[in-house]
Parts: sequence; structure tokens; C-alpha cells
Amino acid sequence: MRALLVLFLSLPLVGQQAAPKPEAQPAPAAQPKPEEKAAPAEAKPAAPSEQQAASPVPAGEPVISGSVDFGYRWVSNVGGSLDAYRSIVNLGEGPKLTGLDFTVQDPKHRLFDRLDVRGYNWGDDPYTTAHISARKRSLYDFNFDYRNLAYFNYLPSFADPLLDTSKGIFLNERSYDLRRKMSDFELDLLPGNWITPYLAYSRDAGSGHGVTTFVLDATNEYPVPDLLRDETNTYRGGVRVELRRFHATLEEGGTTFKDDQQVYNNLTQNYGNRTTPYAGQQLYLGSLLQAYGIRGDGTYSKVLVTANPFAWMDVYGQFLYSQPNNDVHYNQYNTGNFALLSSLLLYNGQQDLATATAKMPHTAGSLGFEVRPLRRVRVIESWSTDRLHSAGIGQLAEQFLLPNSASLSQVAPLSSRLVMNYNQQQVDVLVDVTSRLTLRGGHRYVWGDGQDLAPVLSPNAGGLESGELRRQVGLAGASFHSGQKFSFNVDFEGASSDRDYFRISLYDYQRARARARYQAFGTLALSADFSILNNQNPSQGIHYDFLSRQNSVSALWTPAGGKRVTVLAEYSRSTLRSDINYLAGPYFATESSFYRDNSHAGTVLADFALPAYAGMIPKISLGGSYMVSSGSRPTSYYQPLAKLALPLCKNLFWTAEWRYYGFGEAYYLYEGFRAHIFMTGLRLTK
Repeated sequence: MRALLVLFLSLPLVGQQAAPKPEAQPAPAAQPKPEEKAAPAEAKPAAPSEQQAASPVPAGEPVISGSVDFGYRWVSNVGGSLDAYRSIVNLGEGPKLTGLDFTVQDPKHRLFDRLDVRGYNWGDDPYTTAHISARKRSLYDFNFDYRNLAYFNYLPSFADPLLDTSKGIFLNERSYDLRRKMSDFELDLLPGNWITPYLAYSRDAGSGHGVTTFVLDATNEYPVPDLLRDETNTYRGGVRVELRRFHATLEEGGTTFKDDQQVYNNLTQNYGNRTTPYAGQQLYLGSLLQAYGIRGDGTYSKVLVTANPFAWMDVYGQFLYSQPNNDVHYNQYNTGNFALLSSLLLYNGQQDLATATAKMPHTAGSLGFEVRPLRRVRVIESWSTDRLHSAGIGQLAEQFLLPNSASLSQVAPLSSRLVMNYNQQQVDVLVDVTSRLTLRGGHRYVWGDGQDLAPVLSPNAGGLESGELRRQVGLAGASFHSGQKFSFNVDFEGASSDRDYFRISLYDYQRARARARYQAFGTLALSADFSILNNQNPSQGIHYDFLSRQNSVSALWTPAGGKRVTVLAEYSRSTLRSDINYLAGPYFATESSFYRDNSHAGTVLADFALPAYAGMIPKISLGGSYMVSSGSRPTSYYQPLAKLALPLCKNLFWTAEWRYYGFGEAYYLYEGFRAHIFMTGLRLTK
């Protein structure tokens, strides 16, 4: 990337010439009357000098166009919680390459016809991207994408039973500081032909550290540091067949996977979350080394077919089969003072060693068709299934060191079984009532079953637990447009279930969304969006009540086509309510969890063109965003901004930007932060 940047910056200095002054355009000549038009003259070959003048670039020289943005960012001393700032904003100081976008075209079509390069937010920003594509007609088409994501999460109020603001103790027991890098390569050979082979490779890798809990029985939890590393590689290749009425894709691929975690304790005595003695003694964790490693691999086969056998009918289908295999190795060694509930014993040390293996055959498929029996009627039928069966076996060997120097050993077999079958069938009928109004109606039926190892609190603890899914869904919708002036569409679905897998799954629900757009006049566009989801699960012991509603409006004003002023304004009003029963420890009594959030959010951004000088127009942008909420966790978030783009010459701009981030929570004042961020740099175009 650095070499590409140096090459791009040096291009304007090679063969640079003064741009000719624009000449006055002559007045258009009067058009002759139809009977006075001369007959077309016979075409003559152009003279060599005329042929050369027709091409602005000498033959054999690439044509390059694009832009590059680079500069430096300053971040003021963050006031308040730096951890909260990094969890939400995470912008740092230093030199930045904020944007790189250029295209190279080769008139001689040697190695490529066209090369595109794009890159954004380079310089240790939280989200960095790059894209390179090259193509040569009828020979190849190559694409590469890269993403680098920095994920930091350390909000002190989250999962923190040790929170004591009076003593300044803040410890997030579920925190992460990770880097995730994702790369995708794809090469199509002979594009545009009726047979196109292709090859592709994807890589997703992450590493970092954080805080998690080390849990022993149900007596205590100890927050400890951990190290994380994972990696997934996917290789695939296949062929696409493109005919006039038929398309097929045949693909074969494979995946390799690994996931490693290491947990350790660097405190002399870690007392965990338990503040009271157990059996008259204080429990604590001394030394700890816990690690696991998972290795997996597998292959898959995929077939995709679409066809248009008749003018009134389209058919499609897809089939996927894979069988991953996983191997797990786990070891643990800890010392301290612990309790073994199953034997009512206190012990001072523990050593565990476990190995396991699992096979997970996975089959998925879909089939559908669209028929048009009448000119204004379309019927769409689809069916899909997803079946996952997983079986694993292993062994766990444990040894406990007792206070009297004796030891207790035990070996336990490990087994697991997961069966998940999901099916869905849907039919839709679309009717064009008029050329401007379309109505839609349909029905969806969802069913399935699952089987898994029963949890500790289940009546079937130690055995298998089964679940079923049955849901009927009604669908409706309408779409209306009045030329380019006004458009409106609405979608609705209502469902009734008698069984479901999970407590918070969709059960008896109604979901609707309506969108409208109105071009009030040539310079003003208005739009509105409304959505709602109401979900109820009245099952015994659950009584889940969930409501989510959001309304938003926006306006875009571009007087004189946005030549001098452009104004964008948006406003959203949202409501969220969740109420569900749950079992609370240590006695597993039924309690109610109630959460509510009402928020207002808005954005205003205005772009202004300042008075021109030397034929160049500077621009300034003013505005910002805000969010204010009330309810279970009142929060406010403000982000005003100002930008300036000042042209220095024809292809060079000086840019400057200021942003302010202000975040606060009424119940968690220690998580608030505020920061000023300044950015200045240059934009070079060609």
C-alpha cells in the first residue's frame, strides 16, 4: 500500500504541462431548414495528424485518475472514562491515510484493461479497509478485499458484581481488546463466456486479550485475564455455466479452523465474587493455568441452479452439504482453597485433562419457482430446509489435592448430541391492480425439532431434552407510486406459534413496516419510515412481552441543484420494552426482568459553497448528530462537527475537521466521557 501511495503522489510530477486557457465558445450557428440540409459526405480516412490529435494520451501510456486524502489527527485529553471512549469511539492520534481511490486504464490492454485501488482509514484506526480489482476482457476478473477491525469493550458497569464506586473499584468481568483481520480473494477466468471457472480464498483471524471468569462448581467466580486467538481459512473453487435460459454453479470447498484460549491468574490470592465464607472458610484462587485448543476441518459441496424453462415461469434451487470435524484438547491446573459440592469437600488443588472429538454433518437446501399465469399476477413458491446433526465423544480425567495431602481422582466419559432440523415453506401472490398499485398476500409455515443435552436446571438433567417449532405466519403488503413524485409501500406479517426452541424467540408476533417518499418540488425531497415489532410468549413460567417501535423522517434540500447549499435533516423516535421472567440464584427463585428505553435521535448536516476565487470554490460543512434516551438506562450522546475544504490549486485541497464526542449516563456517571478531535490534511486529485 505504501508503494502505491508513493507512485500515485509522483504521477502529477511526470510530464506536467501548463493547462491551456479555456477559449471562448462561439455562438451556435443557425440550423439549416430540413430541405437545406446537405447530403452526408462520404467518409474519408483521417490524416495521421488528425488521428493523433483525437487521443489526449499518447498510445501505450496508462490513463490514471483518482484521489488521495492524508493528514494528521489530534485527540484532546479525554475527559471522564477513557475505557468508555475506547469502547465507543476509539479514534487515535497520528498520521492517517483517510482515503485512497484511483483507477488505471491501459489503452494497449497489456496486463489488464482496468485496475481499481481503494483504501480507507489507514493509520491504526479502528476499522481499516482496502480493495483491489483488476480485469482483462474475456480473460480474467480479479477482486481482493481486506478489513482490519479493532474491537475494544471495557464498560465498567457491564458484568461487574465487584462494582464499588465509593472505593473506585471498577472491573468488567467480560472485556475484550482484539484485532480481527479478514481477507477475501476471488479470481474469475474467461468472464463473459458461457463457462466461467473461478477460484477463491477467505481468511478470518483474530487475536488479543481480555478478562473472563474462572468458575468452579457454583461456589465462586474468579475474574482472571485471558489470551485469545482464532483463525478460519476457506478455500473454494468451481465453475459457472451461463446459458440464455439456464444458469448453474458447481462449487467445491474446504475449511480449516482453530481456536485457542489461555486463562491465568496473576494475583497472590484472588477472592472472586463471593464475599461470605463457605463452610467457615474463605475461598480463594491462588495460581491458575487453564488452556484449550480446538482444531477443525471439513469440506463442502454446493450446487445452485436457476432456469427459465418458459416465458411465464422461473425455477431455482440450491443444495449444500458439509461435514466438519473438530478435535478439542483441554488442560487446567489451579491451586488455592476451593469447595467440591458433589462431595462436600474442601480441596487445595485441581488438575484436569480432557480430550474430545465431534462430527457435524450439515445439509441445507432450497427450492422455489415463480409462475405468471396472467399478465398482472405473479405466484412465488419457496421451500427451504437446514439440518444439523452433531455427535461428540471424549474423556475428562480430574485429580483433587485434599488438605491432608491425600488426593481424589475420577475419570468421566464425555458425550454430546445436537440435532437441529429447520424447515420453511412460503407462498406469495402479487397482483398489479394498476400500473401504479401492487398488492401482495402470502403465507409462511415454519416447523422443526431439536435435541440437546439437558441443562442443570432441567427436569431431565443428565439426559437429553427435546424441543419443537411450529409457527403459522400471514403476509401482506402493498406498493404504490405516482411517477417520480410520490412512492409508498407497506409490509405486514402476523404469526401464531404453539411451540418454540428458545424463551425469547419470536412466538405470537406482529411486525409491520411502512416507507414513503415525496418529491415536494425539484429541490426538496421528504421521506418517512415506520416500523414496529410486537412479540408475546404467554407460556407458563416465561410470560415474555417485547415491543420495539421506530419512527423516522428526513428531508433533503438542494436549492439550485445543490450548487451552493445542501441541507440534510433526519429525526428518529424509538421505543423498546422487554419484560420476561427468569430464575435468579442462589435459590433459583422466579423474578421479573423489565427493561425500557425511549430515545430521540437526530442529524443535521449543511454544506455551503463559499465565494469562489481564481475559479475555485471552497466548501464548508456544519452540523452534527445527537441521541437522548430515557428509561432503564438514560443516556445522552452528542457529536457536532465542522469541516472545511479549501482548494489551493486545481487538483489540491486543504481539508480541516473538528468533531466533539460527548457521552453520559445518568445512573453510571463514571462511564461518561468527552473529547475534541481535530483532523487536518491534503486531498490530491487527478
